Amino acid sequence: MPRALARSNQPVWQQWRLFSAFGVSSARGLGCGALLIGLGLTACGGGESSAPRAPGGAAERVEFWAMGSEGEEVEALLPGFRARNPGIEVRVQRVPWSAAHEKLLTAYVGRTMPDVFQIGNTWVPELVALGAVERLDTLMAGSPAMARDDYFAGVLATNVIGGSLAAVPWYVDTRLLFYRRDLLEEAGITEPPATWQSWFEACKRVREHAARSGKDRYGVFLPLDEWQTPVILALQRGAGLLRDNDSYGDFRSGPMREAVQFYLELFRQGLAPRKAAAQLANLYQEFASGYFAFYVTGPWNLREFAERLPADFRGAWATAPMPEVDGGGPGPGLSVAGGASLAIAASSPRKAAAWKLIEYLSEPAQQVEFYRLSGDLPVRRSAWSSEVLAGDEKTRAFREQLERLRATPQIPEWERIAAKIVYHMERMVRGERDIDGALADLDADVDAILEKRRWMLARGAGAAVPTPPPPLPAAAAPPPPLPAAATPPPPPPLPAAAAPPPPLRAAATTPPPLPALAIEAR
Repeated sequence: MPRALARSNQPVWQQWRLFSAFGVSSARGLGCGALLIGLGLTACGGGESSAPRAPGGAAERVEFWAMGSEGEEVEALLPGFRARNPGIEVRVQRVPWSAAHEKLLTAYVGRTMPDVFQIGNTWVPELVALGAVERLDTLMAGSPAMARDDYFAGVLATNVIGGSLAAVPWYVDTRLLFYRRDLLEEAGITEPPATWQSWFEACKRVREHAARSGKDRYGVFLPLDEWQTPVILALQRGAGLLRDNDSYGDFRSGPMREAVQFYLELFRQGLAPRKAAAQLANLYQEFASGYFAFYVTGPWNLREFAERLPADFRGAWATAPMPEVDGGGPGPGLSVAGGASLAIAASSPRKAAAWKLIEYLSEPAQQVEFYRLSGDLPVRRSAWSSEVLAGDEKTRAFREQLERLRATPQIPEWERIAAKIVYHMERMVRGERDIDGALADLDADVDAILEKRRWMLARGAGAAVPTPPPPLPAAAAPPPPLPAAATPPPPPPLPAAAAPPPPLRAAATTPPPLPALAIEAR
């Protein structure tokens, strides 16, 4: 996930303040920005163009910014590209994820954008709003090697803004269940849970079975510094998260409340510890020791678990798609679409050469090799027929889950909203705020974040923005039936200092520091 733009450079910040609603800036002026928003964030400028040959027939130099470890791994794929395209020289600049967002925005303001660059797919709406990326619909339609229906629809949708393709998915992240198969079997459970009810019951049986042996074991670990699980549950319930053209929060809706109530019940009944990931001494050791049986996480942990856990432990754990809401139908439950994409700068004079690089990196053979090098999952269905992926039982659940993905709201403000979700969910989990009050507070915070979006929508579309509804009474959204069990009060908190969360990958949000809170003792 992108980080906020540092504002220490005052002259640069002055160019950006008209677009402070997005936490970014624009050197294009208010007229273009209002039109962008009013038309559904369709980029100004851009358009298809062919790249001119360098003077004297010299090779064109395509500058490619690749983020994080991908900047190292992609180098291994480029000899094949250079052999096919001797007239194109690719120069890779490796950019750490922690600096990538600021570096891209600074390059945009300074007119020094690379030709091709990697972005977290939640950054796409922001860069489209700036007019910083080239629209790729015509290029993709004219490429026999880039069939749109070969891409998983959920992750492709994260790159389509205002009906136009702004970037091409490079790899996909999503979240599902990692679980201790042996602990479930000890508790008499032979299959991973397929529904919310069976998941809740599995967590309960694991905890009760361990308690009879005098062990302190939780059913599931849901890190309090992550927004993904409550949002996944809400999407499965049919919650929209935002309303009125994404201009107001919709967190007091019935589906959202039902999802949050299920999420909170896992904590209230002692089935999940009230902790952030950074508050565990070592997550991998805790998983191996049996501190928890289920963990909602992503594909990067396939490699981490393989490397950090004992070799003879491989058969003790497995993966499974997200459980579906009860009565939701066959198949896995929805999960969120994350990952990284490749974009072409609208200002690049080498768009044709840049597109050839994207085509090459998108080929199924290169996708498989990139997975072998980096562990990043391919975004194309045809790549999954490779034995490297099809023959690994732990990746099969991801193949199934990739058919059931949903994009988060495609607006530049989403990351700020996600940070508010983390904050208010933690308040509810720790018993500091009741569910109705916290969801009302969340809506109010989100409405404030989206204030300038409403202002720009009204002027760009030439129409008034709807007024917010009055607060809902607590009885307006009755809770769904919960598993039959007594609900003990939360344990008394012990004072402790929360450690700051580690940097998250592109599919995760790094929230601002939370106020000092009491932490549950293990």
